[in-house]
Amino acid sequence: MSDVGSPKTAIPLGPRARIAVVVTAVLLLVGGSVGYVMHARQRTEGQRTEADASFALGGPALYFRDTASGRVAHQPLAGARAPGARTAGVRTAGARTTGGPACDRFYASDDGALCLRAKPGVLPKTYAIVLDRQLREKRRITVPGVPTRARVSVSGRMLSWTVFATGDSYATTAFSTRTAILDLRTGYLIKSIENIQLTIDGARYHAPDVNYWGVTFARDDNRFYATVSTKGRTYLVEGNMRNWTAKALRQNVECPSLSPDNTRLAFKKKVSDDPAAPWRLYVLDLRTMRETPLAERHSVDDQAAWLDDDTLAYALPGASGRGSDVWTVPADGTGTPRVAVEGGASPVAVAGTAG
Repeated sequence: MSDVGSPKTAIPLGPRARIAVVVTAVLLLVGGSVGYVMHARQRTEGQRTEADASFALGGPALYFRDTASGRVAHQPLAGARAPGARTAGVRTAGARTTGGPACDRFYASDDGALCLRAKPGVLPKTYAIVLDRQLREKRRITVPGVPTRARVSVSGRMLSWTVFATGDSYATTAFSTRTAILDLRTGYLIKSIENIQLTIDGARYHAPDVNYWGVTFARDDNRFYATVSTKGRTYLVEGNMRNWTAKALRQNVECPSLSPDNTRLAFKKKVSDDPAAPWRLYVLDLRTMRETPLAERHSVDDQAAWLDDDTLAYALPGASGRGSDVWTVPADGTGTPRVAVEGGASPVAVAGTAG
């Protein structure tokens, strides 16, 4: 009688054989896990996150985050103004140079830079990386949250960054931010500026829902401006580092950016309840407190950067599948917006005059 097609009879294993099978399976699993970890580590190490040796701060140039590579790049800047004239401002000239550090947000002075790098995970974190003029790492601070804003004072002494602690958009009320300030001269780090003594309408103000973001520093490294949000309203505040106080100046101001001559603030103003297009760029004259709408009519969700006293740069969603493009517009409300960099974000002008 043939046993073809008949069930095979299992041969029982002894205790030693069963142990050998279990040990072999464990070794295979461990070996596979180690191999995967080593492969992942090699893959991560193969993705350079620091700047190339030849890539440094210099200028005049427009530095920005290249959205295709995620690394900082730059292009030369060419002035387009006649002496004493207000024009459409500076223009990029020449080829893009890549090779900077990997950053999700970037800002710089002539003498140093701040790089915010996201560290994804179940609980997202951000590396706030302080860089010198050669874009070499000097200090790294890990903070919980998603990177959103970065600023460096003109002297390079004061640094500030904002992360989303919860949420991921300023267009809704379901978000919370954490903003820090670092003094490089003293090394003193304020992990959150929410404890600053705030005055609104002439009275000390306390509320559990206070959020700050979008710091910009004056030339004296003491005065700064920022946005504070509370009770569904946003305010422009003027802060004093030495006294650790802040006072609200006016409502409906977000992401202020101080001009090089320290006389005007660019900001985004809420002009619509449409979450797809809530903001428009304005400039506020700090002497007269007069607002001027700029020629850019698209909704700008960015902290605009001054390329000079006449020109602002900012990011808008990119065309042809690009993450974003850098645009420029005159700061006096005239002119026409133009694309300065395709596939760019986090723009900042570097003069290259630091010693």
